[in-house]
Amino acid sequence: MTTHERMTRVFNHEEPDRVPIHDSPWSPTVERWRREGLPEGVSPHAFFGWDNIAGYQADNSPRFPVETVEETEEYRIHTTTWGATMRNWTHRGSVPEFLDFKITADTWPEIKQRMTPDPDRINWKLLEEHHPAWRNSGAWIQFGTWFGYDVMASWVVGYDRTLMALADNPEFCQDFINTCLELDIALLGMMWDKGYTFDCVRWPDDLGYRNGLLFSKDMYRRIVKPAMKRMVDWCHDRGVKTHLHSCGNVMELVPEFVEIGIDALNPLEQKAGMDALQLKREFGDKLVLEGGFDVRNWTDGAATEQEIAEKLPLLKENGGYIFHSDHSVPENISFGDFCRVQALARWYGGY
Repeated sequence: MTTHERMTRVFNHEEPDRVPIHDSPWSPTVERWRREGLPEGVSPHAFFGWDNIAGYQADNSPRFPVETVEETEEYRIHTTTWGATMRNWTHRGSVPEFLDFKITADTWPEIKQRMTPDPDRINWKLLEEHHPAWRNSGAWIQFGTWFGYDVMASWVVGYDRTLMALADNPEFCQDFINTCLELDIALLGMMWDKGYTFDCVRWPDDLGYRNGLLFSKDMYRRIVKPAMKRMVDWCHDRGVKTHLHSCGNVMELVPEFVEIGIDALNPLEQKAGMDALQLKREFGDKLVLEGGFDVRNWTDGAATEQEIAEKLPLLKENGGYIFHSDHSVPENISFGDFCRVQALARWYGGY
C-alpha cells in the first residue's frame, strides 16, 4: 500500500496492511544517532522507512523581521515573525526559552492590521515543484495551520499573560485566535482553489499538563472550541480530515473534540496520564489515535517490548491508529534503542 492508501483506510477506521509509522526525534537525538550508526546524509525518515507524510504551512504571522540578537556555540537568540525573542539551544534537546514578546492586549489592535490574506504568504514555487510529486508518490498531504490557545501562550504572548487574559480579557484571546484562524482559512482556500488539494489539516493546541487541563473546560468551550469547530467544518465541507496535536492530559476534553468532529488526536502523552487504551475503547470508532507509547521506557528493551506487545494489537484493531512516541524522541534514546522500537512496531503493527 502507498501511504495515502494506508492513511485513508486508517482514517476510515478500516484495517490497512500495517499501522502507519513515523516519529519526531530532536535534533540532538539525530546528532547522537549519527555517532552511533545512522549514516551521514541519510535522514531518520529514509533510514527507517517512515510513511510518506508531506507537510506544508503558509505564513499567517504579522511578519516581523527575523534577526539574530546573539549566537554562541551553545545557543542562538533571535526574533520571530510573531515579534517574540527566543533562545534556541544548539546541541541540547529543549523547547525554546522565550525572553520577550511584542504582542500584548494593548499592542494587538495595531499588530493585527499586519495580518492580511496576501497571496505572497504562500510559497507557490514550492507547491508547484513538489505537490505533483507528492500526489504521484502516494503521499498523505497534510497542511499545518496555526491558531488557538497554545500558539498564543507558548509562542506569541506568553503563558502568564495569556492565562490571566483568559479570565480578565477573554475578548482579546478570542480575537487573537479568530484572527489567526481566519487568515489560515483564507490561505488554505487560496491553495485549494488553485488545485493544491490536501488530505488533512493539522494544528497544535496544547491544552493540558501532567495533572490535567491548563484552564477550565468552560473556558475551552467559550474561547477555543468555536474556532476549532470552524476549522473542522471548513475541512469536512471539502472532504478533508482534521488532526489535533494537544500535549498533556486532555482526557477530559476528548469528548469535546469528538463532538465537533476532530478526526485524529496526537500525541497521547502517557507520561502525563493519557490512556490510549481507554480512548480506543470509548472513541476508537470515531477518533484516530496517534502516539501513546511512553518514550521513557525505550531505554529498557524488556519494558519496551512488553508495552508494545500488550498495547499495539489492541490499538490497531479496526484501523484508526498511527504509531508514534507519546511526544518526541529525546537524546537519551540511543540509535540501538530506537532501532528496536521500530522493529517491534512493524512486527506487532502488521495485519
